[in-house]
Amino acid sequence: MKPEGFAEDTPTPDLRLPIHALTTFVLVRPHYPENVGAAARAIKTMGFLRLALVRPGRLAAPNHEMALKMAVKSKDVLLGAPVYQSLDEALGPAGWVVGTTSRRGVSGVLTARDLGRRAVERGAAGQSLVLVFGNEKTGLGEAERALCQDFVRIPMAADQPSINLAQATQVIAYELLLAALDARADNG
Repeated sequence: MKPEGFAEDTPTPDLRLPIHALTTFVLVRPHYPENVGAAARAIKTMGFLRLALVRPGRLAAPNHEMALKMAVKSKDVLLGAPVYQSLDEALGPAGWVVGTTSRRGVSGVLTARDLGRRAVERGAAGQSLVLVFGNEKTGLGEAERALCQDFVRIPMAADQPSINLAQATQVIAYELLLAALDARADNG
């Protein structure tokens, strides 16, 4: 059964793990259509199919030519992404809500690797995961951060303000997949 608001004809990827059905990637106020399309591709390569958008910029609509161009073999994920007016609306009765941040000095922030392990543990108990990614230029606003229960930051070796939105979705999706594969191997 597909989650409410998602395309019924979304094909199932080859590898399906419990974490896949329990995870939704939410892009809040994305600005660039290329990032929206590339994010759809990034998560689908790791087996995730649930993408949602909150108030995308005028150009960042899923049907924008550049979004479609970047969503190589992932147009089903891109075009099946529901669009919401607020993060609160997109979350609905969400389980564990984890926001992404590039801000330093935020205490208790998880690494992507720790997030993966914890998400798999919570998923084994049936808890869903919603990953919230902010706007490319400004990140998540204060009200949006207040809706998140935890935060994850991708460590960087260079003094950069952050990584690209689509790259961030790829790194997080990859760590979730690795953690799920490790858990499957540990459980025989």
